[in-house]
Amino acid sequence: ETLGASKPVGSVVPRTFEFALPIEPYPYDPVKAKKLLAEAGYPNGFDGGELHQAPPYFSMGETIMGYLNAVGIKTRMRSQERAAFISARIAKKLKGLCVCGHATYGNAASRMAEIVPSDATYAYGGFPDVDLLYKQQALEADKKKREALLIQIQQILHDRVRFGPIWEYVWPSGIGPRVAEPALMLINPYPWSAPLEEVKLKK
Repeated sequence: ETLGASKPVGSVVPRTFEFALPIEPYPYDPVKAKKLLAEAGYPNGFDGGELHQAPPYFSMGETIMGYLNAVGIKTRMRSQERAAFISARIAKKLKGLCVCGHATYGNAASRMAEIVPSDATYAYGGFPDVDLLYKQQALEADKKKREALLIQIQQILHDRVRFGPIWEYVWPSGIGPRVAEPALMLINPYPWSAPLEEVKLKK
């Protein structure tokens, strides 16, 4: 869908962000996945319920459903129009799996702000100890100590598999012959032309 431009990731925080903990992506290993399911008491898999794919990227959701189905996790796509999807997500009405994007820029703290704390806009549940650490980092004036807290939070989220990171989304863009500077990825990893005042045409 993105012609290989979107690279797999192991964290919801892009590795180019300040205070990011670089985590390798989970390898694609359906044999190990089936073994882990069996060890967890689901040798025949289970019903994962509805899969809510952020519109309009439904082909991505279908691919994910295929990967899940291959190891025995059955899901059903529930497609919605974008406004309805966003409203339901904010109201925390999406049950099952949500293939959601998140594009807050800044550093690790700002990227996690709307999805990690239990009371965050897009959070579905959370961990009391992580909530406490997140509040501590927001009040910490010492940069090194704050970084250590944010690294600790990211490691906990990874160890407890709070999220299933897939990729850093990069949108394929076509550039016409009259464009001298498309301003793509000047704000890394923002995949569109920005800032627009940097876009230049050939004279």
